[in-house]
Amino acid sequence: MPNWDHVLKEIQKEKNDPNGNSAVDKIRQKYLMEMHEHVGQRNIICYYSGFLSKPSNIEGLSINDEDKNGFMACIHNLDRSKGLDLFLHTPGGSGAATESLVYYLKEMFGNDIRAFVPQITMSAGTIIACACKEIYMGKHSNLGPVDPQINGIPAYAVIKELEKAYNEIKEDNLKAYVWNPILSRYTPGFIQQCDWAIQRAKEMVVDFLKDNMLSAKSDKDIIANDISKQLIDLSSDKGHDKHIHYQECRNMGLEVRPLEDPKDKKLQELVLTIHHCYMYTLSNTPCFKVIENHIGKRYVKMLFHSALMPVINPINPSN
Repeated sequence: MPNWDHVLKEIQKEKNDPNGNSAVDKIRQKYLMEMHEHVGQRNIICYYSGFLSKPSNIEGLSINDEDKNGFMACIHNLDRSKGLDLFLHTPGGSGAATESLVYYLKEMFGNDIRAFVPQITMSAGTIIACACKEIYMGKHSNLGPVDPQINGIPAYAVIKELEKAYNEIKEDNLKAYVWNPILSRYTPGFIQQCDWAIQRAKEMVVDFLKDNMLSAKSDKDIIANDISKQLIDLSSDKGHDKHIHYQECRNMGLEVRPLEDPKDKKLQELVLTIHHCYMYTLSNTPCFKVIENHIGKRYVKMLFHSALMPVINPINPSN
């Protein structure tokens, strides 16, 4: 199986093209096309964020409305009847942007969308995966909790903290002296915003699951609600950064397929090689986000020097 060293050697042997395609671009495209052929000429789009290798304060690392421009560019001229295999590597992001992006992808490809998680897709990225008909994961792959964050504060934790304060003060009024300074931090309307955010996240997960992944199951309502509860309930996840592994995802009721398929060893080889190519790109270039398809259309966000100022690299004009 090609590993990081194998990919690095291939990139080092390759040469940059005068038309702008770098060695790493060419190697990525080589394997994306191989993947395209291997899965029966299904469309491939990779959505990669550099959140593991770039500073966390870069604007645009997470899922946002600007990403739709990249998807629109990459979907243009594709044969949408072939379906979509979507590679996901993201820390999550805006719930509203995620909902809109899923709506757009389903308008383009219907329910014929498969998610591939070569390493990790968290929060809103997990919601996108739940909107697909199945999720391919390796033994090393992770999804994450989908409890919403408001200004960096977990909405679910706020509601639980409020419930705890209420119960303690109800039992002993003197506890109000302890809780008042804590509760005074919350601005008017904040707790209601938290409640709405939790409800919307739950609705998205349930609706997406019922509409696609669980659509053929007679008890889809029960399963979808149970999955949603497990993904949103922060008290069981013990943190927004919890990594949910392959078997746990299957136990929840998600339709998860193994990358380590003994009947199709080539699939794992291609998926992980493509992943290594993107990890190299994000770690060794100013690029911090890539949306790219198998025919060479790409939407790239890059940094200017040390100023951490994001710019959009033009989509490959040759495609």
